[in-house]
Amino acid sequence: MKAKTLMNKIIIVGGLSACLLLGGCGAGQAADATSAESTFAAQESTVTPTESTETAETVSTETAQDKAQLPDGVYTAEFSTDSSMFHVSEACDGKGTLTVKDGVMTIHISLGSKKILNLYPGLAEDAAKDGAVLLEPTTDTVTYSDGMTEEVYGFDVPVPVIGEEFDLALIGTKGKWYDHKVKVSDPLAEGAADTFDLSTVEDGSYTIELTMEGGSGRASIQSPTQITVADGAATAILEWSSPNYDYMKVENKTFKPLQEAGNSTFELPIIDFDMPIAVVANTTAMSTPHEIEYTLTFLQDTIKQDTSFEMMAMVAGTVIVIAIVVIISFFGIHKKRRSK
Repeated sequence: MKAKTLMNKIIIVGGLSACLLLGGCGAGQAADATSAESTFAAQESTVTPTESTETAETVSTETAQDKAQLPDGVYTAEFSTDSSMFHVSEACDGKGTLTVKDGVMTIHISLGSKKILNLYPGLAEDAAKDGAVLLEPTTDTVTYSDGMTEEVYGFDVPVPVIGEEFDLALIGTKGKWYDHKVKVSDPLAEGAADTFDLSTVEDGSYTIELTMEGGSGRASIQSPTQITVADGAATAILEWSSPNYDYMKVENKTFKPLQEAGNSTFELPIIDFDMPIAVVANTTAMSTPHEIEYTLTFLQDTIKQDTSFEMMAMVAGTVIVIAIVVIISFFGIHKKRRSK
């Protein structure tokens, strides 16, 4: 079907070019009751006697909505702090895993090391008191973009509110408690990201930009690259800057290079857009071949119609027409000379 369509385009372009040369033709739920009541009481105390009851109710409702609990589920959320010395691991890109169950929110964070021994949801002075319930660490393994792994401490932190700062004290190896402000924001439900519907895209060839993370950074993949959409699915042509990759894996499926000569080039399925896709590439550049983990992200907003085939068709049609014109002119001149 695609070949027939391309041939029709070549014929049409050729015909139009002939006309030009020969004929001169142109042409997001509500908060729980307890939270709402306490918020209303706080707001009611700030309303002056001259303000109407309606105004007080409006303020109370808006505040309750701002602090509304999320539906039960698992989310990825941003975790920010007031100190560069207290943060999640760089491998986690500033994020943690937020779990909501029965309206109770808890975020699991993996820190940058094992130097923070305990956390306390409140102030340092309260954490130091006898009987204070401290948050105990878990031992987490994080993986960096270069494939290196590290064991760090993680914590399950109660989250009283989304998008606002709250107190979280910490104690490190020096044995002293410190006050900090932290904030959990931008929760995104797992699997809730808008999925690009390829069924709305006409079958054909397109270009798309992509990003890659992982490895040593010395090898790269050409971007933008060509993708093919057919029957609601998409595949991408991935050309490495190196000829030393002899296979790639996506979802445990192995793909071989498209050709043996030149840079390693593969055709892989696009599982999702705007989301990191885990892939494995086997390199033969070292003494012993080994697999390297990467993530590829295909950027939906950069999809453009691939006009290379149309340009080739136009050029081919124009060349054919010019050749015909030259041949006709040659025979016409030759015929006139013979008639003389």
